[in-house]
Amino acid sequence: MTRLEVPAPYLIFLGAVRSRLDAKTGSGLVDWCRDRCAGQLRLPGCRVDLGLPDLTPAAAAATGVRTLVVGVAPLGGGLDPSWVATFEEALAAGLDVAAGMHARLAGHPTLAAAARRHGRRLIDVRMPPAGIPVASGRKRSGRRLLTVGTDCCVGKKYTALTLASELAARGVHATFRATGQTGILIEGSGIPIDAVVSDFLAGAAEELSPDASPEHWDVVEGQGSLFHPAYAGVTLGLVHGTQPDLMVLCHEAGRDTIDEYPRFPIPPLAECLRRYREAAALTNPAADWLGISLNTAALDEPARKRALEAARAETGLPCVDPMRDGAAALVDALLARYPR
Repeated sequence: MTRLEVPAPYLIFLGAVRSRLDAKTGSGLVDWCRDRCAGQLRLPGCRVDLGLPDLTPAAAAATGVRTLVVGVAPLGGGLDPSWVATFEEALAAGLDVAAGMHARLAGHPTLAAAARRHGRRLIDVRMPPAGIPVASGRKRSGRRLLTVGTDCCVGKKYTALTLASELAARGVHATFRATGQTGILIEGSGIPIDAVVSDFLAGAAEELSPDASPEHWDVVEGQGSLFHPAYAGVTLGLVHGTQPDLMVLCHEAGRDTIDEYPRFPIPPLAECLRRYREAAALTNPAADWLGISLNTAALDEPARKRALEAARAETGLPCVDPMRDGAAALVDALLARYPR
């Protein structure tokens, strides 16, 4: 599993993004490790504000910032040519530059030369470790909980982090297992599952959650969605390799089609539960559901309560918004099923 050292404090680079969904890495860092985030750098046209001071690379370096972290997650993970000059400016100011895109910073000739010239590091977060094996399908000791989604960007990472924190607060041995660039930056370790060659996806998930003591829970961050026309493959590999004992289905209230793929409807929650469980049964026939994590951030309180109750009625499962309600109800249900 990859260990990551990204020197803090951070200057979060937001480019010219117009949607907070496109700035999910920056948002995740501010929400989960605010103490490491000293400022933001926005290019003209940017409509996202993380509530951090706006700083230039030179001003950030003067306050003690050590790394410019790319806080945007563009579709396809490419490096926008308009960013290069800003990254060069950061390197010249004495900052390292870290990014979790598919495009490698170290593979960009101009940036690589600038990093050498200024004695700084280019840190590529989305780099899987070498030597990942083909999955064995072997049942491992310990217990595993996997968050899965109806779509991308519905709360899988936040749900996993909240669950791991609540379990730990109750004295349960639990570890958050990061599978994407934002989670890896937050946790400092993990495997970027979507950067693994497809034959080794399930093997990477096995490596991510190895044998553990019988009472230990690995809380694994999900990726993509089984219903996504582009990213279902990474989801399926993660489901098979994790061999989850329990799953939590994550959904954004009101979202009825796949984001940016309007021709692909999201199935009803009950259908999502059935199809995920069917997929998980290949490597763990006993895989079961813990509950529903419903992202209600866009709803007022009355609408939020109606959405939660509707999801409970449809699925018969505990349903919460972990960011507004906490994860206590889900952990109560887990401990009722797996008492210590």
